[in-house]
Amino acid sequence: MEPVPAMFGLIVSGRIVQTDFQPLTPTNLVATIPDADNINHVVVFLTGATPFPPDMGGVVFFGWPDDTTGTCNWQLLGYISNEKPSAIFKVSNFKKGSLLGAGCQNPFALHMSKNAQIGISVEPLTSVQQQISQIVTSADGSTATNFREFCTKMLENFMNYASSFSQSQSEMIPNPSQQYVPLSTLQTWYDNFNRRLENNPYFWRA
Repeated sequence: MEPVPAMFGLIVSGRIVQTDFQPLTPTNLVATIPDADNINHVVVFLTGATPFPPDMGGVVFFGWPDDTTGTCNWQLLGYISNEKPSAIFKVSNFKKGSLLGAGCQNPFALHMSKNAQIGISVEPLTSVQQQISQIVTSADGSTATNFREFCTKMLENFMNYASSFSQSQSEMIPNPSQQYVPLSTLQTWYDNFNRRLENNPYFWRA
């Protein structure tokens, strides 16, 4: 499939919607984000003008210029498809160096830019999923472990703090302006959250 520029849209907070994706190859397009130093998130979406064929999707990349080498570092962000026509990506952490692993495909390696860029590579869904799986595999490593540990410590700290104010009903002084939650309710929430965190550190993204 040869994509058309009006097929994709790009949103940067506080700016007008961009649909000015320029074709680089029959399957790769790029949109430039000027003055991108302060952007934190971008939204990439299908405009509805042209859908993907049923077996195709778009791999989304973020390009950030490297002042030391004069090249553009490209990071794999994620994907969009007919089933997932839009996605929001955090890019603030991707402005230093390249996070592409050795196995990641990068169809924009030869293109340079003084501004940030969003690249979309239209590929078969099998290829899309293979590339996205590398992000998941990486995230399930040390990053996921550190995140799970942080959440566990945060939950324990919250429970300890809340428990320090616990009182029996006989000890409570009536106060119509206050609302109370049984400590058992917090304990149930804590147990459920911790269980889901163990099964999938990123369940909260769903």
